[in-house]
Amino acid sequence: MENKSSQTSRQSSLTQGEPPVGFTHIRLEENEPIKFRTKDFILNKAREVCKCNHQTIITFFCHLFPVLDWLPRYNIKTQLLGDVISGLLVGIVAIPQSISYSLLASQDPIYGIYTNFFSGIIYVAMATSRHNSVGSFGVLCLMIGQSVNRHLQIAGYDDDTGSLLVGNATSSNNGTDTCDRSCYAITVALSLSFLVGLYQILLGVLQLGFVSVYLSEPLLSGFVVGSSLTIITSQMKYLLGLNIPRHEGVGSFILTWVDLFRYIQNTNICDLVTSLVALAIIIPVKMINDRYKDKMKAPLPVELFVVIIATVVSHYFKFEERYKSSVCGAIPTGFMKPTLPDIKLFSSLAVDALPIAIIGFAMTVSLAEIFGKKHGYPVSANQEMIAIGMCNLVPSFFYCFASSAALTKTLLKESTGTHTQLSSLVTSLVLLLVLLWVAPLFYSLQTAILGVVTIVNLRGGLRAFCETPRMWQLSKLDTVVWWITMLASTLITTEIGLLVGVCFALLCVIFRTQRPRAALLGKVSNTEIYEDQSAYKQLSSIANIKIFRFESSLYYANKDYFKTALYQKTGVNPVLLAARHQRAETKAKADTGNRKSIINTVFGCLKPSKKHNEKSPTDICLPSIDMHTLIIDCGAMQFIDTTGLSMLKEMHRDYQELGVQVLLANCNPLLRRRLRDGGWAAGPPGDQLAFHSVHHAVQFAQQWYHEKQENKERRDAALDPEELSFQASL
Repeated sequence: MENKSSQTSRQSSLTQGEPPVGFTHIRLEENEPIKFRTKDFILNKAREVCKCNHQTIITFFCHLFPVLDWLPRYNIKTQLLGDVISGLLVGIVAIPQSISYSLLASQDPIYGIYTNFFSGIIYVAMATSRHNSVGSFGVLCLMIGQSVNRHLQIAGYDDDTGSLLVGNATSSNNGTDTCDRSCYAITVALSLSFLVGLYQILLGVLQLGFVSVYLSEPLLSGFVVGSSLTIITSQMKYLLGLNIPRHEGVGSFILTWVDLFRYIQNTNICDLVTSLVALAIIIPVKMINDRYKDKMKAPLPVELFVVIIATVVSHYFKFEERYKSSVCGAIPTGFMKPTLPDIKLFSSLAVDALPIAIIGFAMTVSLAEIFGKKHGYPVSANQEMIAIGMCNLVPSFFYCFASSAALTKTLLKESTGTHTQLSSLVTSLVLLLVLLWVAPLFYSLQTAILGVVTIVNLRGGLRAFCETPRMWQLSKLDTVVWWITMLASTLITTEIGLLVGVCFALLCVIFRTQRPRAALLGKVSNTEIYEDQSAYKQLSSIANIKIFRFESSLYYANKDYFKTALYQKTGVNPVLLAARHQRAETKAKADTGNRKSIINTVFGCLKPSKKHNEKSPTDICLPSIDMHTLIIDCGAMQFIDTTGLSMLKEMHRDYQELGVQVLLANCNPLLRRRLRDGGWAAGPPGDQLAFHSVHHAVQFAQQWYHEKQENKERRDAALDPEELSFQASL
């Protein structure tokens, strides 16, 4: 009797998941979880901020103005020459870009020079990046120009005819008596720049630099390409010398091309010839610069040469008077008195400023991190956001529009040997010379040349088209994100295109976690390594043990797919088998009842023994499956939510009813804690069902099944012949 009861107890313990005899279970003592208390965290941060002594003040200002940290350690002998040369070359390139990008932002040329001058000086003092070159950026100028033109139309100003006119007085419908079209355009732009800077500073102060991670590389690349196509479209009227309205909003890309072909017969031949000659000169020289950049000490500033030559030719041959070519016109020298943003415009500009702020800091932070990693120095994303925010906030009082790190100038700056941001001061000095003396000399510069300079500088962004086949081979979803963002930015609007790209990229992430990869694992011979059987050859399966890996966290969105993949891979659906079992059990009960009635009728004196009555038809109808243990590899699961845990517990009960035990392997500490708190495999042995490796779980399952079979053989041997014959007859 004692032997039989001990066997029954042992069988019950095996069913609950206790380790078999001789099996050593690894138990790791967990550390106490660190309790995060929001109140204590806020109080500690407040104490740190409110500490006011000599050291904390110095530390605060060194963090806010990194120039105070690196300038005292500046090595004149080894760093000055490289910074001066790089600053001069970037300044030479910045002159034509400042003027041409002003045209893109619907501003007069002087305001583009102001923007590059002031933003460069402020960025020197506050940046952690040593290589970024801050100033007007084509994509931002496009978005600024779209917002400015929309507000000009709302205010009742005439459409832009294509030339940059200064002092062309126009009556205003918004209550301003002396503000002409140019004045109102810069008022809108500087108010927009103020809001952009305010957004960026708030993001930096609140330590929200992580927001930029949601703008993936394919998304940003597609957005830049789409914006570049829109920029090229907007500049075509300058290359052809056409006076067509500038379309805004949804479908502006298509409408602009329709107007270009509609008025193609009005093309200004002088502007067209000038544009073709400039393109024929600039593009080959740019290609030579790219091909021999490793052998050349500095690239040829071909844009500046073309601008100077074109200005001289236009002046002496009187292109404006003879051929009605559009020119820049009078550009004032010196600086204007500081002004305040128009508070009345804030409500209508608040939405326009948000995507400009996001794109601006995303480009700045990404470029800073790229070159910081390349040259081995740390970059603070939050400080970069504060720096670029100040580069937009403070210059807005000095007639500047929004700016960010510019890709072309940053690449030039890095390739010409810059060491610190002192080179940006040299660039600002070059622009200062233009502001004080040189600017009026560009009176006769054709706007067609500015359009050519703008288009040529977009070559780098358009090269992304050539990379799409390789991107498709690496990741089809990333390529789809690229195309969706590019097409939305081109065919709809840049702002909506960015929003569509972000939403679609997030949906792709959800899709990847909702239908992740699932696989059955096999063992590499003579090792403890288990890999995907569909991906590798020469893997051996473990007899009657299925090892299932789900390569994602388990939560409400993918719980159904988890079950579907599990049942499909293992070939065992416990729900269907349980239903068949139920039907078979019902039928067996009916057959047993009929048999008993016949026996009672014919052989009324014979009654089945008590032992026979104790046998349930359920034991007879259990389905036969080729699996006694299911091991779930949780190595790829970062978390599991309450819905996923409920599904896992339900699945565990379903398999248990079939006599299949479920083991979990490779659970991280957070997952273990969630399983334990959620009542997974309730009871003291519950922790033993979460193993630290797949191989450990396999060893447990093999020994558990071996001991279970031995107990079954002993139990069958203890049955008397009468009971065995009765089972056989049934």
